[in-house]
Amino acid sequence: MSRRVFRNGWVFSPGVDLLAFVGPVVLAAGVVWGFARAGRLDDEVPPWLFALLVVGCDVAHVWGTLFRAYLDPRERARRGGLLLAVPLAALAVGTTLHAADAALFWRILAYAAAFHFVRQQWGWMAYAGRRAGAVAPIDRALDRLAVYASTVFPLLWWHANLPRAFAWFVDGDFVAVVPAWAGTVGQAVHFGLLGAWGVRQVVRVARGLGTNLAQWLVLGTTWVTWYGGIVLLDSDVAFTASNVLAHGVPYAVLVHRWGAARWRGEGGALPALFRPSGVPAFVLALVALAWVEEAVWDGFVWHRHGSLFPLPDVTVPEDVLSLLVPMLAVPQATHYVLDAFLWRTGAANPDLAATLGLGPPRDPQAAAAGPAPTS
Repeated sequence: MSRRVFRNGWVFSPGVDLLAFVGPVVLAAGVVWGFARAGRLDDEVPPWLFALLVVGCDVAHVWGTLFRAYLDPRERARRGGLLLAVPLAALAVGTTLHAADAALFWRILAYAAAFHFVRQQWGWMAYAGRRAGAVAPIDRALDRLAVYASTVFPLLWWHANLPRAFAWFVDGDFVAVVPAWAGTVGQAVHFGLLGAWGVRQVVRVARGLGTNLAQWLVLGTTWVTWYGGIVLLDSDVAFTASNVLAHGVPYAVLVHRWGAARWRGEGGALPALFRPSGVPAFVLALVALAWVEEAVWDGFVWHRHGSLFPLPDVTVPEDVLSLLVPMLAVPQATHYVLDAFLWRTGAANPDLAATLGLGPPRDPQAAAAGPAPTS
């Protein structure tokens, strides 16, 4: 057996991985540094930054599910029932919840979003592990624990230190039921698990098995954005920049990478979006859909960013809001649920690994390398 220091399990490629995972961290750090230098880190997110981060990245990436599923005739044929049932169920459940208690509606949506964000980071780690080849059970277990330590602990800290200067969706959507000491204990466990993962990498190198560069990249950027944006900095600007960019940018890259393979060699407007020359049009399509959605949100619900949207403010009765708000949340909820199905490798999506270039599994453990990113 050849001895090696590194195993290159790049999710996309070295350059694209740097762009997709490190790029958002650099951008977020630039935003935080700029606001801190101006003495405005404690300010609310200003309209121009809201337009760039929330509309241009967060809401925009949600619409990637439209291209991954609803505009693909193969997916419609394969999962037509699921593609119809999920948004209908989201609307029915959301309407019922909002009519009963608007705060409960936002609370459940916030926890669903947090779970979804956590699982996406595990998905990247699993993809990188599979791409590098055979994965021993101990490595897969430590990979999972390290990702969860980097994501679940900051959420625990958040709950143990409420209120914070930021919220997931609306003020009060997370419940203040965790005692402060749990954050302290959780921090020790958090660093202990990350240390165990690091020690395992040293052992792997010493044994000639190699350490996965892509997994260092995924885990490192995950830790920086979650620990930095939630634990270290009590700032709406810092949380929004780190949370949104690190989540939305890699997902958009994934959808485009999938589409490039899915539509290779085919003509038409949709396949054209997934050629290298179609990247600007693909991004513009996502942003345009997000802008329309957010304009309706602002004009009828939030009334916060009239300077960004031309729709007049409309005061909506509470009973109408109980239908309108869940309806507007359908794309988000659908995205959360469907991505748990769409990006899993293995029997659930037998052609997905080949489409994404992850390659065939080399052993039973690698065959179970999912779940994929569930952005």
